[in-house]
Amino acid sequence: MPAQSLHCVRPTPALPRSPRGSALRPLDLSQVTLHPRGALGAWQELNASATIPRCIAQLETSGVIDNFRRLVGESGAEHRGFVFADSDLYKVIEAVAWEIGRSGTTVHDDWLDEMIALIARSQEPSGYLHTWVQGVHPEKKFAELHWTHEMYVLGHWLQAGIALARTTGRSDLLDLAVRFVDLVDRRFGPGREAGIPGHPEIETALVELFRHSGEQRHLDLAQHLVDQRGRDILPGGGFGAHYFQDHLPVREATDPTGHAVRQLYLNAGVTDLFLETGEKALGDVMHEQWERVHTRKMYLSGAFGSRHRDESFGNDHELPSDRAYAETCATIADLHWTWRMMLAEDDPRHADVIEREIHNALAASVDATGTRFFYSNPLQRRPDRFDEENSPAERQEWYSCACCPPNIARTIAQLGAYVAGFRQDAQSTSLELLQLADASITLPAEVGSGTIHVETDYPDSGTVRLRAESLRTAEHARLGVRIPGWVRSGTFAAAAGSERPLSADELSARRLELPLEEVDAAVLVLDMPPRWTTSHPRVDATRGCVALERGPLVHCLEQVDMPQGVQVDDLIVPADATACAKEDGSLELTVLHRPSGGDLYRSALEEHAPDSAAPTKVTVSSPRFARWGNRGPGAMRIWLPRER
Repeated sequence: MPAQSLHCVRPTPALPRSPRGSALRPLDLSQVTLHPRGALGAWQELNASATIPRCIAQLETSGVIDNFRRLVGESGAEHRGFVFADSDLYKVIEAVAWEIGRSGTTVHDDWLDEMIALIARSQEPSGYLHTWVQGVHPEKKFAELHWTHEMYVLGHWLQAGIALARTTGRSDLLDLAVRFVDLVDRRFGPGREAGIPGHPEIETALVELFRHSGEQRHLDLAQHLVDQRGRDILPGGGFGAHYFQDHLPVREATDPTGHAVRQLYLNAGVTDLFLETGEKALGDVMHEQWERVHTRKMYLSGAFGSRHRDESFGNDHELPSDRAYAETCATIADLHWTWRMMLAEDDPRHADVIEREIHNALAASVDATGTRFFYSNPLQRRPDRFDEENSPAERQEWYSCACCPPNIARTIAQLGAYVAGFRQDAQSTSLELLQLADASITLPAEVGSGTIHVETDYPDSGTVRLRAESLRTAEHARLGVRIPGWVRSGTFAAAAGSERPLSADELSARRLELPLEEVDAAVLVLDMPPRWTTSHPRVDATRGCVALERGPLVHCLEQVDMPQGVQVDDLIVPADATACAKEDGSLELTVLHRPSGGDLYRSALEEHAPDSAAPTKVTVSSPRFARWGNRGPGAMRIWLPRER
């Protein structure tokens, strides 16, 4: 029988012990049910039926599980995959754990038993486990922390163990991981040998371990690892200290830089530390980093990382569309960080970013079958696009560096945790609907009892209906509904009242508030006409261009939808262009088609001379960016030149 957890902890990915004042607090997976008739619930069903099974199968095909077996003499195959391939297994276990918490499935129980037993057999008596080091280069144990990813892999192991303990009560996987944590603490803890991970991730996992176990030493270790950054511990090599976020002490590093996933995972851990310690310097630097990341270095789709070299952030406003690296893991890392920032600062912009990421960059990273994936998510595909490592022209079943598909699986399985939260202070309590999704939300005891049902086909439309069941509320209990930042108008109707426009104050605050007992039969309608978006004028790659959005969704143009003889790259948006919504979720618009010809350069005067060939008008369909690439390869664009 699997061991049972000694700690009663709610099944949620991030559970701060010390909320900042009356700030937002998370609900858990047992309190939020996403329904399959809605977009997010349907995605969770696809994740359960297709993505997680595909990941489990690929762990065998890619050799990840054999890497463990060979350590105990159960496989004669050579080690396959990167030095951090073990983390693929841990992320899939975490996905399975959250799926159990979501649906109660038992279909993976035997697999879990087999994997955890294999991990136990592979672990050294000291607690150490890293199949590449043990099986290929044992002399490198803790010798190349900048590159061997030992602590990074342990971080994902911890998160899998915590998820399994919180959703099933079994702690055997977590107990094994804690043995490795103890080894790291004895070797690199406070007052011992200097050493930090080259790839952050363990920091946020250690804070969550502290939250789960209550043992201060785990928080102290996370704090120590963060405090050592920027002290010339890691060898920069050909990448440089910026790549590893080791160029400055964390409290001085206000500019996001280097490998994007590393920076964003580090920020999640630093924000977790702030949530537990309340240290102002950490809160201040995370606030500044968040502002800079999301106003200077985020793509319209909610993607991050503009350079293929080093998979890194570029300079401010360096956001090329066709050469965007935009790694899927970076969007996921930012979602996790931004959620923690929301728990720390309670700013509706955080929920806006999470919405943008979920419905665009993250949704585009997996195909309609749930079994093919993008590692890199560019915002433009040229017609002659060629495949590059981890940046292919089409989605792939798997990658040699397979960090993204298991990351998608674990994130979608836990989506319900980001939909709602609650606030409590001396005067009132409130349930907060943070993401508009078809769901049922069980009230936390602090707010009352009963269930709020949210009925919506968002983001297809902006209509949100609320229904209450067996509702009993605390005194002065309220419901807050986030109004997304893109909304400019809408209406609200309570059960006993007439329909009214949303007020300027509600739109400015990005929040509709009403007494909880008046929720039943209330209807919120957000107007969501198509709109044209321009970028910051310093984004050279998209200057003079516009993008088409509707609600939270970014739209694009695909070659597959073009009339005969029309190329996506030759289209121009008229100055007075409009678009209308179609039943299939796409938009229809009329654009100008001007064939570009064969000249690489021409006189600007000649190009716009009165006798030049007049462009022709064509009517085209604009699908959601999230759905692009499901009908075969071909050119795609989000940003289109606008008629002068």
